[in-house]
Amino acid sequence: MAAPAQPKKIVAPTVSQINAEFVTQLACKYWAPHIKKKSPFDIKVIEEIYEKEIVKSSQYLENYLWMNYSPEVSSKAYLMSICCMVNEKFRENVPAWETFKKKPDHFPFFFKCILKAALAETDGEFSLHEQTVLLLFLDHCFNSLEVDLIRSQVQQLISLPMWMGLQPARLELELKKTPKLRKFWNLIKKNDEKMDPEAREQAYQERRFLSQLIQKFISVLKSVPLSEPVTMDKVHYCERFIELMIDLEALLPTRRWFNTILDDSHLLVHCYLSSLIRREGDGHLFSQLLEMLKFYTGFEINDQTGNALTENEMTTIHYDRITSLQRAAFAHFPELYDFALSNVAEVDTRESLVKFFGPLGSNTLHQVASYLCLLPTLPKNDDTAFDKEFLLELLVSRHERRISQIQQLNQMPLYPTEKIIWDENIVPTEYYSGEGCLALPKLNLQFLTLHDYLLRNFNLFRLESTYEIRQDIEDSVSRMKPWQSEYGGVVFGGWARMAQPIVAFTVVEVAKPNIGENWPTRVRADVTINLNVRDHIKDEWEGLRKHDVCFLITVRPTKPYGTKFDRRRPFIEQVGLVYVRGCEIQGMLDDKGRVIEDGPEPRPNLRGESRTFRVFLDPNQYQQDMTNTIQNGAEDVYDTFNIIMRRKPKENNFKAVLETIRNLMNTDCVVPDWLHDIILGYGDPSSAHYSKMPNQIATLDFNDTFLSIEHLKASFPGHNVKVTVNDPALQIPPFRITFPVRSGKGKKRKDTDGEDEDTEEAKTLIVEPHVIPNRGPYPYNQPKRNTIQFTHTQIEAIRAGMQPGLTMVVGPPGTGKTDVAVQIISNIYHNFPEQRTLIVTHSNQALNQLFEKIMALDIDERHLLRLGHGEEELETEKDFSRYGRVNYVLARRIELLEEVKRLQKSLGVPGDASYTCETAGYFFLYQVMSRWEEYISKVKNKGNTLPDVAEVSTFFPFHEYFANAPQPIFKGRSYEEDMEIAEGCFRHIKKIFTQLEEFRASELLRSGLDRSKYLLVKEAKIIAMTCTHAALKRHDLVKLGFKYDNILMEEAAQILEIETFIPLLLQNPQDGFSRLKRWIMIGDHHQLPPVIKNMAFQKYSNMEQSLFTRFVRIGVPTVDLDAQGRARASLCNLYNWRYKNLGNLPHVQLLPEFSTANAGLLYDFQLINVEDFQGVGESEPNPYFYQNLGEAEYVVALFMYMCLLGYPADRISILTTYNGQKHLIRDIINRRCGNNPLIGRPNKVTTVDRFQGQQNDYILLSLVRTRAVGHLRDVRRLVVAMSRARLGLYIFARVSLFQNCFELTPAFSQLTARPLHLHIIPTEPFPTSRKNGERPPHEVQIIKNMPQMANFVYNMYMHLIQTTHHYHQTFLQLPPAMVEESEEIQSQETELETEEEAMSTQADTIPSPTDTNFSQEIPGSEPDTTSCHETEDVPAVGDIPAPAAEPVATPAEAATSKAATSVPAETK
Repeated sequence: MAAPAQPKKIVAPTVSQINAEFVTQLACKYWAPHIKKKSPFDIKVIEEIYEKEIVKSSQYLENYLWMNYSPEVSSKAYLMSICCMVNEKFRENVPAWETFKKKPDHFPFFFKCILKAALAETDGEFSLHEQTVLLLFLDHCFNSLEVDLIRSQVQQLISLPMWMGLQPARLELELKKTPKLRKFWNLIKKNDEKMDPEAREQAYQERRFLSQLIQKFISVLKSVPLSEPVTMDKVHYCERFIELMIDLEALLPTRRWFNTILDDSHLLVHCYLSSLIRREGDGHLFSQLLEMLKFYTGFEINDQTGNALTENEMTTIHYDRITSLQRAAFAHFPELYDFALSNVAEVDTRESLVKFFGPLGSNTLHQVASYLCLLPTLPKNDDTAFDKEFLLELLVSRHERRISQIQQLNQMPLYPTEKIIWDENIVPTEYYSGEGCLALPKLNLQFLTLHDYLLRNFNLFRLESTYEIRQDIEDSVSRMKPWQSEYGGVVFGGWARMAQPIVAFTVVEVAKPNIGENWPTRVRADVTINLNVRDHIKDEWEGLRKHDVCFLITVRPTKPYGTKFDRRRPFIEQVGLVYVRGCEIQGMLDDKGRVIEDGPEPRPNLRGESRTFRVFLDPNQYQQDMTNTIQNGAEDVYDTFNIIMRRKPKENNFKAVLETIRNLMNTDCVVPDWLHDIILGYGDPSSAHYSKMPNQIATLDFNDTFLSIEHLKASFPGHNVKVTVNDPALQIPPFRITFPVRSGKGKKRKDTDGEDEDTEEAKTLIVEPHVIPNRGPYPYNQPKRNTIQFTHTQIEAIRAGMQPGLTMVVGPPGTGKTDVAVQIISNIYHNFPEQRTLIVTHSNQALNQLFEKIMALDIDERHLLRLGHGEEELETEKDFSRYGRVNYVLARRIELLEEVKRLQKSLGVPGDASYTCETAGYFFLYQVMSRWEEYISKVKNKGNTLPDVAEVSTFFPFHEYFANAPQPIFKGRSYEEDMEIAEGCFRHIKKIFTQLEEFRASELLRSGLDRSKYLLVKEAKIIAMTCTHAALKRHDLVKLGFKYDNILMEEAAQILEIETFIPLLLQNPQDGFSRLKRWIMIGDHHQLPPVIKNMAFQKYSNMEQSLFTRFVRIGVPTVDLDAQGRARASLCNLYNWRYKNLGNLPHVQLLPEFSTANAGLLYDFQLINVEDFQGVGESEPNPYFYQNLGEAEYVVALFMYMCLLGYPADRISILTTYNGQKHLIRDIINRRCGNNPLIGRPNKVTTVDRFQGQQNDYILLSLVRTRAVGHLRDVRRLVVAMSRARLGLYIFARVSLFQNCFELTPAFSQLTARPLHLHIIPTEPFPTSRKNGERPPHEVQIIKNMPQMANFVYNMYMHLIQTTHHYHQTFLQLPPAMVEESEEIQSQETELETEEEAMSTQADTIPSPTDTNFSQEIPGSEPDTTSCHETEDVPAVGDIPAPAAEPVATPAEAATSKAATSVPAETK
C-alpha cells in the first residue's frame, strides 16, 4: 500500500537568513547603489549592525562605513565594523583597500585609533576577542606594503626609531656593531628635539607600539593556566599574535629593525616556558606556530643588508656568541672557569650548557645575561625578578648549536606519513572557512632570500600534494572495506581499482650511508600482490613505470565484518589506519626475480596472477623508523603493511618536483643578476625592463612582422620614421629598425635647446628595407610570411620581447596573445640564430596551439622540438617529440643523400658520393665548390667591361640538376637579377650539404636515446615543454648539459609560482653566471589563477598567486594589449572595465557576423532573473555541491529553443559556476534532448573555471546561488565568465543578490540596464538578416519565468514535428523506404500525443512546475555512487518529455552522479 502523501514541511528561517533580510532592508534604505533616494547617514545604524554581528553585507564598507567616517563619529563599533569588513574581504580574497585609496584623508586618524585600541586593557572597552580582530587587521596592513596609503602609516612602526624600545645596554651594543647606524641615530635624536612635545609624544608611542604589544601579549600568555579551563579567546589571541610576529619576521622591510626588538624581548623563551604550550589540545597549533617563529628569528640573513648568510658565516656568528659568553665567564665568574677554558664544540650542546649553568643561582645567571646585554643590570644587593627556569633557558637557547636549515631539509622524508596527512593544523580539510590561523607559510610579495623563497614553496607544494594523497587514500581504503576477521586479522569486504592487498613484503637491500650522512644511500623492498582482477585493471598495475610513486598502508580495523562505512565520521578510526609510507617503483620482477626494464622490447608474459614489484623506500624515513624501533622499542613499521595504493600518473609527480626544489636549495642556484632582486620583491621593479638594460640592442630585424611601410608607421605613433631609401617601390618589408638607445645612467643637465634635440633624437627611428636573399628556384624555397596586421601595442610587446631583459605582456581575452608569442619566437630565431629559446606553458593544449602557429612561420622544422606527453594531440601529421625528431632526421638524411646522388649524376662525377654524410661533405668540397668558384670567376665583373647577361645562364654548371624546377630558371632581363637567381640555386645546394653536416652525428650515434639527446642539446633551437615537465625533468636536463638563452612563458598567470621559477634554472651556470638573456611572460592576471584544491592553501597561504601576478603587484612594467577581436563590442564592455583601455579591433564592427543580430532573441546579451522554483532556489545535496533546479531547467529550455530555431548546437556552450549545477544540467539535457536529432547536445556543459582559455559563439551561463554570492565574488571568475562568448551571452541568476555585490557592480550595472525577463522572437529563424540593435519586424514575446519558457519550447517542438509530418505527407512522393520512415515518424508522434494525454489525465499524480504541492526536499542520505549517466533510459528519437508536467532531474537525483561523491565544492 502506498504511503500517505507527506505534508510539505514549513522550514523555519535560519538566524543568518533573518539577519541577511535585516541587512538587505538597511542596504536598500541607506547604501545600495541602485536605490536613487537614500536616507541620510545615521551612526546608530552602525552600532545596531555591529551589536547584531552582521558584518558581511555587500557594499556596507564602501558605500556607508568608510564614506561617512570622520574623527567626529569615530567610535568602538565604528572601528570594529571597518576592521571586520576589511578582514572579511581578505578572507574572501577580494581587494580590500580600494575604498580607502579613494578617500584617504581620515585613514591616519583611523589607524592611530586602531593602535590605541590594540594596546587597551582587555578588561576595558575592548574585549580580547575584539583585540584578536584588531591583530588580524594589523597583520593585513603589514602584508599590504605595496599600497602607498598603508605603507605610509606602517613605516612609522617598523623603522629604525623603533629601537627606542630596546634596553639602553643592548641599544649601545647594536650601534657599536654598525658605526653607520650611530650617525642615523644621532640624526633621529636631533630631529626629535625639534618636534613640539605633543608630536614627540605621539611619535614615541608609535615607535614603542610593537614593544608594548609584545609585553601585552606576554601578560596574556602568563594568564593561561596549565590545567584549569581557559577561554578560547585567550588561545586565539595568542595564536594570532604569533602569526603576526611570523609575518613581521618573514618580510625584510618589517624584519630589518624589528628582529632586534623581538630578540631583546625574549618572546620565544617566554613562549617555550608558558603553560599554553604544555596544554595538549589547546596548545598544539600554538606550538607549531612557535616553531615557525623560531625558524624565522634565526633565519640565515643579515637583517641590515638583506644578504643571505652562508653556512660558514652562520658558524662564525655562533662561535662569536659562545666565545663572548666564555670571555664574560672567565672575567667575572670563577665558578665557570671550566666552561670558559673548554673548546666550543665541547660546550655548545644543550646538555653541556645545562650542566655548566644549571648549578648557578638565579642572581648569578641574571648577571651573566646582563654582561651579554640580554637583561638590564641587576642592582647590588637586589634579587632578580626573573625565575631561574627563565634565565637558564635564555642562556641555553641562545648559545646552543643550531642544525643548519639545509641539513634539516636533506634529512626530511619527501613522502608524507600518517602524522602529517591527518593533522588539521598542517593539512586542513578542503572546507576551510578562513576563520582561524594555521601553521603554514605564506606566499606574499617579498621573500628574505632565494633559500626562503624555495623553502616556502617546497613546504606548500608538499602539503598541497599531501592533501590530494589524503583524498586518494581515504577513497581507496574505504572502497576496500577493511573489517576485523573472527580471528583478529584483517579481511577486505570490497575492492578498489587503485589499491590491492599485499601478499608479502620484504626489505631486500639497505645500502651503506655516504660519508658524513647517517641515512642509507638506498633502501629497496619487494612487494607481492595478487592481481585477480579484470584484464584492463591488471594491465594498469602491470603498466606501473619506473619512478611511479605508490603508498604502503597498514590497517588494523576494529569494526566487525559487515559494518557500514560512514563518510561523515573520522576516517582513521573507522578503518583502523596505523601507518602510511611512500615508495617509488623500480620495476616489476620477471620469473627469475630480475627487474623488467622499460624499453622498446616487448615485456615478457608472466604466468599466474601473483606479481612482485621492486620499490625504493625513502632512506630518511627508513632511518627514522629504525631509530625509533631500536631506541624506543617501537614495532617495526615495515613488517606490518597490508595495502599498496597507486595513484593516477598525471597527479603523481609531486616527489619529482620536491626533489627538484631540494636539489636547487643544495646548489648555488644562480639567477641572472638582473632578475635576482625582482624575484625576491626588492629594488626597482622596472630595473629588468629593456630600456634599463645595459646590453640593449640598437638595430633589430623585424623580419615579416610588418605588412607594409604604412603598417610600420602606424605601429610607432609619436615617432619620426626615417626610411633609408626614398623610392616608395623599394619601401617594402622586411625592415631593419634602428632605435635610439639611451644608457640607463643619468645625464648632466643641458640647456633647453639641447634637451629638445635629445627628445627629437629619442623619437626618431631609422628604417632600412632589405631583401631576403634568394633561396632557390623551387616554390617551396619561398619563405612563409606573417599575415597578421599587429596593433601598435602588440608591436611594442614584440619589440620588448626581442630585447634583452624581462618582458611582461598582459593579454586580455581575444587580444592575440598567442600570435604575439609566436612572432617574438620567430624574430628571435632570425635575429639571433645561435641562441636557443625555451617555450613553457601551463597546459599541453596551449603548447600545441603555439606549435601549430610556429609551423606556419618561416622556421626550419628541424630546429623544433617538443618534450613531454602532449605532442600526440598536435593536429599535424608531423611528430615533434624527441623520437619523432630523430626519425625525421634519419628520413631527411636519406632524402638529402638522394639529392646528392642526383647532383653527382648531373655533374657526371663517378663514385658513390651519397653513401654517407661524410662522403657527401668531401663531394661538396672537391666537386661542387670547385665548379662554383670556376663559374663565378667566369661571370663576375671584369674590369670596365659590362658583364654579359647571357653568360650567367651559359656557364651555369647545375642546369641539369635544376631541370625539375620551374623553367626557365634565368629570366635574361638583367645581369643582377640572373646572378641573384644563380646564387639562390647555389644556396639551395649548399643548404643540402650544411644539413647533412649537421646530421653526421646521427650516423656516429647508434642508439635512438643518444640521437635524441644530441638533438636536445645541440640541434634544436626552439624547445617546448609544459611547466610540469620542466619541474619533473630538471635533473636529467642539467645532467645532459642542456643550454638555452631565452624563455617564453604562455599562460604565465595560471602557473604556480614555483613551477614558473624552476624553468629559469634548467641549465648549469657558466663561470658562476646564468646565460639567460630574455624572459618573456605572457598572461592575464585578471583571469583565474593556478588551481589549488585545498581552500586553506589557496586562501590562507595565498598559494594561488602566480609569479606573474606578484610581479604585477610589485610594479614590474607590463605591455597591456588593448584591442580584442573575439567578441561583439557590447559583450566586450561587460569586462573591459577591468583592463587598461581595452578596445576593439576594426573587424569587430565590420564583419557581418558581429553586426548581425542573434536570431530569435531581441538582445545580444541579457541577464534573466530566476526566482525560486517550487519555493526552492539554491540547494546543497552534499556539502558545497550547489545546484539550482529552476536555473538548470531555464538554461536547457533556452538551449532547446535556440536549436529549434536553427542554431547549430555545437556553437552553443552552457557554463555554470559550480560542479553540482554542471551535473544537474547534464542530466536534464540527457533526459530532455540529448539524443534528439532535432536538438542534440551543446558543444560543452562545464564550469567557468574549466572553460578558461576557450570560447564559443553563444554562452548560456547559470550563476546558481540565491543566498550568498559565493566564489563569483572573485572578480577574476566574473571576467572569465563574461569573456567566453563571441556573439551572445545569456545569464540566469537571482538579480537581487548579485546586483548588491560591490565587486561585481561594473558588469551588473550594464546587465541590469536591460529588461530582466527573457525577450524572444519565435518567428525569426536562424540565420537572420536583422542588424544588431534594430527593432525586429516580428512580434517580441516576453518570458516571465521558467515554467512559461518550458511550456513554450514544448509547444514549439510539437508544432515543428506536426509541420514536418504534414510536409512529408503533402508534398513528397516517397519511395518505399521513405514511406516506412514517415510511418516511423508518425508512430513517434502518436507516442508523444499519447504521452501528452497521459500527462493531462494524471495531473493529480504528476505535479507540474506551477503546482504548489510539488515538494522539492533534498534527502540527506548518502548519495549512491552509480552515475545516472550510466543507468538512465535513452529516450527514443523525438521523445521530448513535457517540461510543464514534471521537472525531470531534481538536485537530489543529480547528486547521485559519481562526481557528487568526490568533486569538491568550488573546484575549478
